[in-house]
Parts: sequence; structure tokens; C-alpha cells
Amino acid sequence: MDPAAVDYCSPREVGALLRERGIRPSKALGQNFLVDRNVLAKIVEAAALPPGARVLEVGAGLGVLTAALLDAGARVAAVEKDEALWPVLEARFGGRDGFSLVKGDALELDWEALLGAPDGPRHLVSNLPYSVGSRVVVDAALCAAPPDSMTLLLQKEVCDRFAAAEGSPARGAASVWLQRLYDVRAVRDVPPGCFLPRPDVTSSVLSLRLHGRHPLGREAAEKFRALVKEAFLHRRKQIASSMRSAGGGLARSADAARAALRAAGAPETARAEELSVERWLALAAAW
Repeated sequence: MDPAAVDYCSPREVGALLRERGIRPSKALGQNFLVDRNVLAKIVEAAALPPGARVLEVGAGLGVLTAALLDAGARVAAVEKDEALWPVLEARFGGRDGFSLVKGDALELDWEALLGAPDGPRHLVSNLPYSVGSRVVVDAALCAAPPDSMTLLLQKEVCDRFAAAEGSPARGAASVWLQRLYDVRAVRDVPPGCFLPRPDVTSSVLSLRLHGRHPLGREAAEKFRALVKEAFLHRRKQIASSMRSAGGGLARSADAARAALRAAGAPETARAEELSVERWLALAAAW
């Protein structure tokens, strides 16, 4: 089959292409190819990219999202680890203006150099492989020049955790880290039938928009993240109790911890998931 002639939103045609080329989707690589046109359109709509936007796509797969982004006028650097998929991507987009293929593992990307370059991508739009999705989002967000926006297709459980508000049992350290930087919003759920092969879980489209409301210098940001991480390691305990033996110079007596919580305007009995980003920032300053 000519890769340029395949309807990549047709499970039948995609399945035929995979069989012809001897490609077996890898569970270890988290490969589930999107084959739903409506979901594809919703991702591009949610990304709301400006004309000529420089986009990084992690896990390009067969290029269904790549094509939609290029058609929307974006310039796309597509990262793909699976060597078996490179010929398909090159056959489809090799001569197309605005496309570049990054052959390699997204977990080995130098985010600082990539996103900090003057002509580097400023938007991350991806159907992220399940196996590395959380790591990619956090690595991109916590580098020195985080993307202006991220529009992602991920497991619903991960999206719910990233978007979880204070008081939610789903809230974790990554929720707080991301929400300090981004407005995080779940756009819509995506059922397993929208993928080939069908995953065992429901997915969601997630939107993250850089807001700039809580700037911190590099050292202060590192201390903030360390405090949040340490507190969430013992999320069932009250912060004042859980931090008494914390590492990295974060340990405080229960009385000192309660005093810091009071200074931050938080209850002395607060647990990690109960604090808003603003309270965490105040607590980090008081700590």
C-alpha cells in the first residue's frame, strides 16, 4: 500500500497497512494509533495554534495527527522511537515543507536545548504513548523554557490527576507543579474504540496553557518542587507530622511546621492534597 493513499482514520485501512509492513503495535512502547476523525479535529481545535506555530509532536506513530497539524499551518518536529514507523512518516511527509522527523526516544530529549532554542518549538501537541506520557509532560513543563501550550491525548486517569483541584484524592505533586505554571483543563474523554489496537483504558484530551501568574526563580522553583514532592510522599499524614524527618534540609519540628502553615494561611492540620497552589507557594516561602 502507498502510505500517502491510506485513510488513517479507517481502522480497516490502517490494519491492512500494518499487516503489509509487518508492523505490530508495541504494548511496551504504548502504541495505540488514533483512528477517529472527530477526536483528531477536537485535538487540533483545542490546540488553537497560531499560524506558523512551531510544534513538537511526541510519538508521531503513523502520522495521523502530524498531517492534521501540518494542514492547520503548523511546523511540526515529529519525534518517533519505533524504526518500523520511520519509512511511513518519511513517505508521507518527507518532502513536505514544515516537517522534520526526530528519530529517537522522547525520554532522551534535551528539553532545555530544544525548547530554549530561538527557533525551537513552543507548543507540544501529541497523542502521547501511554508508557511515557506522564514523564514527557513533567519533563517538558519543568525545564527552563516550558512550552507555551500543551494539548495532549493521555490516559484519563493521568489527565484527572494533572487537573485535580485542591481537596481531590487524585491530586498529587505533579498536579501542583503543573498548575503553578499552567491552566490545566480536561477537554473531552476518548473511548477505547477510537484507537487501533483498542487500549484497556479510557483516554482524555488535556489542555495546558502557560499562565505566568506564579513566577519563581530557578532556585526557588526547585525548592518549591522539593517541598511539594516530600509532603506528597506521606499524603495520608498531616503535613506538620509528615515533614519532621524530611530530607534535603526540609525537616522541621511539628511546632515549626504548624507555624509555617499558619503563616501560609493554611490549617495546621492540612494534608498535602488539601492545599491550593497559592497556599503551597506561601508555605514554601514560610518554610
